Amino acid sequence: MERMKLADDLDFSRLIYGMWRIGDDTDTSADHVQAKVEACLAQGITTMDQADIYGDYGAEAILGAAFQAAPGLRDQVELVTKCDIIAPIGKYADKRVKYYDTSAAHITGSVEASLQLMQTDRIDLLLIHRPDPLMDHHETGKALDGLVQSGKVRHVGVSNFKLHDWTLLQSAMSTPLVTNQIEASVLCHAPVTNGDIAWMQERGIPPMAWSPLAGGALFGPEGAAVREILDRIGAAHGVGADAVAVAWLLTHPARIMPVLGTNNLSRIKKISDALKVNLDRETWFEIYTAALGTEVP
Repeated sequence: MERMKLADDLDFSRLIYGMWRIGDDTDTSADHVQAKVEACLAQGITTMDQADIYGDYGAEAILGAAFQAAPGLRDQVELVTKCDIIAPIGKYADKRVKYYDTSAAHITGSVEASLQLMQTDRIDLLLIHRPDPLMDHHETGKALDGLVQSGKVRHVGVSNFKLHDWTLLQSAMSTPLVTNQIEASVLCHAPVTNGDIAWMQERGIPPMAWSPLAGGALFGPEGAAVREILDRIGAAHGVGADAVAVAWLLTHPARIMPVLGTNNLSRIKKISDALKVNLDRETWFEIYTAALGTEVP
């Protein structure tokens, strides 16, 4: 598995296992979660993507139980988690509305909770989950710098940020932001032309891509035209359409890191099938054209 260097002392597996649905599984036992992580490790997938809000604020504890039951498992992976979304569910069920909080108190409190829930003494990468229109960049930046200096967080980044959000926060920090996790897929292809990926590519920042299979829409009516092509290409490579869709992202020169989440062990074991697919330029554009519904200008 290719390794992606985000900083001098931080590298991730090119493919990342996303745990946003881990709490939806019928089996959330420590043994079953351990089996999922080990299925990833067997393919060289070492990076696990979490967030405090996942599983109605319960996913981190599910992973933590697996770490507690299997000493040594934590040291085999890189942990990503996120904070700043407060939604009226789980521990915030009493809130009147969903909102964002990038105050120093909330960020530091979220990190302390994540460390405890995941049974770890460090977070490899902390992301601000969503841009906060009320963010005081000096306060937020100072809080993030402090967490890195404390050793509780090794590196920091953002998620769903535009360039102006990134530069605003970075302007108040001494610690470099190392990635931006955005939505990108064959069906959510706007980032390849609207600048969301271009500015990261210009700066040599590897983007992370959430929902690389368009939240399952590729396998519904919306994705029928694209799926026909993906099925054909997949059959030629001995893989499924999902692997080809991920390969479409991997082909981009920005060095995109797709975040893939499934609770099905057999599917987890096939995540790396995407690496078996090499798309030439014409085939990449064939898929893109089907997604656009028309030829490129």
